[in-house]
Amino acid sequence: MSLFDSLPLPAPDPNRPLAERMRPRTLDEYAGQEHVLGAGKPLRLQIERDQLSSIILWGPPGVGKTTLAFLVAHLTRCEFVPFSAVLSGIKEIKAVMVDAEKSRRVGRRTLIFIDEIHRFNKAQQDAFLPYVERGDIVLIGATTENPSFEVVSALLSRAKVYALRSLSVTEIVVLLRRALQDPVRGLGARQLQAADDVLETIAIYANGDARAAYNMLELAAAAAVAGEITMTVVEDALQRKTLVYDKSGEEHFNLISALHKSVRSSDVDAALYWLGRMLAGGEDRLYIARRLVRMAIEDIGLADPRALEQAIAAQQAVHFMGEPEGDQALAQLTIYLAISPKSDAAYRALNQVLATIQSTTAPPVPMHLRNAPTRAMKEWGYGQGYQHAHQFAGAVTNMSCLPESLAGARFYEPSDRGLEKRIGEAMERIAEQKRAAGEDPT
Repeated sequence: MSLFDSLPLPAPDPNRPLAERMRPRTLDEYAGQEHVLGAGKPLRLQIERDQLSSIILWGPPGVGKTTLAFLVAHLTRCEFVPFSAVLSGIKEIKAVMVDAEKSRRVGRRTLIFIDEIHRFNKAQQDAFLPYVERGDIVLIGATTENPSFEVVSALLSRAKVYALRSLSVTEIVVLLRRALQDPVRGLGARQLQAADDVLETIAIYANGDARAAYNMLELAAAAAVAGEITMTVVEDALQRKTLVYDKSGEEHFNLISALHKSVRSSDVDAALYWLGRMLAGGEDRLYIARRLVRMAIEDIGLADPRALEQAIAAQQAVHFMGEPEGDQALAQLTIYLAISPKSDAAYRALNQVLATIQSTTAPPVPMHLRNAPTRAMKEWGYGQGYQHAHQFAGAVTNMSCLPESLAGARFYEPSDRGLEKRIGEAMERIAEQKRAAGEDPT
């Protein structure tokens, strides 16, 4: 029995949430992710040619990970078995794998979809390995967490990771407009009207999450007056005043830019004002926290390393308490960052390193810096000439740790502000010790 027989597209159920009813049924209906699903892209070609291999879909909530998995199920000739990492265990996994192996022997493939794969422990993830390796199953995992940390390396090496992006305001507006016009799956039968700026406001509040946008539209539609979804209706549905955004959503970016530049300019009152504008407009608190963490790294850096500690603490407080209690943590952090000494030296240093890497060949790691865990490697010269710092006065050696072609390169130039002034003095002191030991690093 083919998948087309076993998993027919369900008839629309008006009692289901709008987000569920409006799930795309073709790749052409699927919004966003052009970087992996655009015409001619490898993933799209694999799906269209029914040649899909195991993949991991990584991205924030509401960007279409589960939807894409179900689309693959309907567009490829595989037996489709969805798993929930929350509800399934080793016993269920093994039972399905036995059936998958039997199906392969008679020429049928099995597609396993694991939602929230990061919730499976190591043993549960390892249970899939032999079946993926033998080709008994095609595995699609969906996760909101970084697969490098949450998926076991053996499984990760057998699957291609695709990073899905948050949907843009424009992409979400297209989905909302489609839902308003679709008379079968959407709200078209009610003949509701909504201006573009109203839909754009909903899209901005959704913060890249299509599911959240559909939920907001459904709430607003229930409160529509005389068949029209107005800005007032949206405000009432969200129980907050909407931000003043233009049609491109530019004001969203203008406000965060104003906050960032005010902090960088050490203008406490201006920084607090722009923060207040974003809070009053209902901006996602964790988005603000993320941007403040970036400011601590990019604009303060090692001039005050405590800034990053304060930023992460504030982010955790916002996540733990929510709003409005967490708003005070954001205000406190904004003040701290604004008055902190500023330096972008570490930021510029990394950019210079990356530019150097891009513009030069990649020299091998010098032999004296390589470990030599085997006798053969020692005989080949691995580790020869290495100077263990703790065996030298002041724990400083005259050994160069850069490749020979980059000897003497200097990437990090600390400022004379805050702690970086002391860091600069320490670097000069170390350089003098190296010179005294017989090597001039400059």
